Amino acid sequence: MTNRYLVSRSRFIAAAPEAIFEVLATPALHSVIDGSGTVKGAQPRGPERLALGAKFGMEMNIKMDYKILNTVCEFEEGRRIAWRHFGGHVWRYLLNPVADTAGNPGTLVTEQWDAREVRARILLRLAGYPRRHPASIEQTLAKLDAYMTSEAVAGSGPAPDQLH
Repeated sequence: MTNRYLVSRSRFIAAAPEAIFEVLATPALHSVIDGSGTVKGAQPRGPERLALGAKFGMEMNIKMDYKILNTVCEFEEGRRIAWRHFGGHVWRYLLNPVADTAGNPGTLVTEQWDAREVRARILLRLAGYPRRHPASIEQTLAKLDAYMTSEAVAGSGPAPDQLH
């Protein structure tokens, strides 16, 4: 059974789960991998690396600039990280070590937008989020894949803020 308030997409990325987790646990890199075009950057004074219960702010733009405060609500080092904001929906990443069809090691990365527990889900549907999120999540996973295989991760390429 499917649920329109749980949007989930997965992608194999040829990188270790721990390396991918470092990107996801670093708010300053969220704008680099964001496929929706709405995440503009991390707010100053937030944590450099996320942990369970951490609060971090992001600079956003959907037709206008705004700020959003998130709280890390799920955290398993190297395997799972999720955060929610006042709206109640959760952005979650699940990292499972796997091998591709050729036997090369990597990670199956699953990104989820989970609004199943949100009381005012109808407002999210009217705003079109369940309809738009599949494409945005696929773009985010593609950008995460590109980032993980970029020169920046190897330490010899441009800084993350130069990858936009």
